[in-house]
Amino acid sequence: MSRVGRYENPFRNVEFTRDLPSGASSTIHLLETEDLAVSHGFLWLPSGRRPKSVVTFMHPRALFTRHYAIPGLLGRGYAVWTQNSRWVGNDSMLIHERVLLDVAAGMKRLRSLGFDRVVACGNSGGGSLYTFYLSQAHAAKGRRLVDLPSGEAFDLNRFDMPPIDGMTYLAAHPGEGHFLLHAIDPSVTDESDPLSCDPSLDMYDPANGFRLPPALTEYSAEFLTRFRQAQRDRMERIDRRASELIGRRQKARERAQQTPSDARAWREAVAVPMMTVYRTAADPRCVDLRLDPSARDYGDLFSRRPDLFNWGPVGFARVISPDAWLSTWSGLSSRAEIAHTGRSVDVPAFVIAYTGDNALMPSDHRLIFESLGTPDKHLLEVAGDHYGFALPGDPRPGREVAVGALADWLDGRFPP
Repeated sequence: MSRVGRYENPFRNVEFTRDLPSGASSTIHLLETEDLAVSHGFLWLPSGRRPKSVVTFMHPRALFTRHYAIPGLLGRGYAVWTQNSRWVGNDSMLIHERVLLDVAAGMKRLRSLGFDRVVACGNSGGGSLYTFYLSQAHAAKGRRLVDLPSGEAFDLNRFDMPPIDGMTYLAAHPGEGHFLLHAIDPSVTDESDPLSCDPSLDMYDPANGFRLPPALTEYSAEFLTRFRQAQRDRMERIDRRASELIGRRQKARERAQQTPSDARAWREAVAVPMMTVYRTAADPRCVDLRLDPSARDYGDLFSRRPDLFNWGPVGFARVISPDAWLSTWSGLSSRAEIAHTGRSVDVPAFVIAYTGDNALMPSDHRLIFESLGTPDKHLLEVAGDHYGFALPGDPRPGREVAVGALADWLDGRFPP
């Protein structure tokens, strides 16, 4: 327990560390979306003949340019496409519905480059993003979403969204909102005070069963029931706050249109009050390992001391606009939830789960798998942590096994 952080350099966890196959090459592609945003794609090609199949990686926020799957897939003859969203590195304004147009721009470019088969690989947050895209791209004409969770009009039926031929998941989560609903700290009593706390709902209070290792944390069923309901209650409160702020801005727009000389109304119409969401590292499963049991060790994705990390400045959804909260991080309002979009997956699908994942639990992997509408689906568990690093005692990193299994599955359905 000498280190609080789980990884020495977490910014490098998703990047490949092995050499690329001899003769491999890459090109950078500037992508302009139909709503005039900019994204960037990186096409990696193996040496020799140009493949007909390409595997794509993208995340709503994270940088996947040098994803660790690239060398292994290139070595098996596949082209690889890694793409950044318009909000790479900062999700404070991220609207998932708009990011779908970034995905679409990448898909259009790949089709224009002559690829016959495009298979998406959703890693971590990329899983819910790509599934959301597929649910809209494969929807019947006129059946796509026509607004944002904020209520703002945004008709996806107006845009070209090329289909996907196959869908794969690599340590994917069911949705960022789903994740946060299980990790938000319900003991916060004042959203403006990071130290405010209801002791009866504090999972890091020894009175509720918490212990530091090597002692065992054990929560009672009664506490967990109250805790999970209180998490939902806090999320509902934040949803209401976000909706109130959006409604205030919308009313100001109406006043500004009615009275163009009202400078105050115009300012309120464009002002976006940012929300601060404190303490989002509070999933009891990260410290009570009896819950949703797996091969994971103590702690959460970022830290071996979540009881301290929870109060720190770094965390999911820490500073966010009301619109982005509803679209991305609300477990009650976000539409990028595989529990809802997965039934639209009508192409072959492969789910790869790491057994020692500190961010995603076995119930998350089952939820994804069971939600998928396609009858052609398979689930594989591989020893490794969230980034595919080896578990203690394992001689081989899980990422190598996972990428090899992914290539084997691709060979049978979408050969290079």
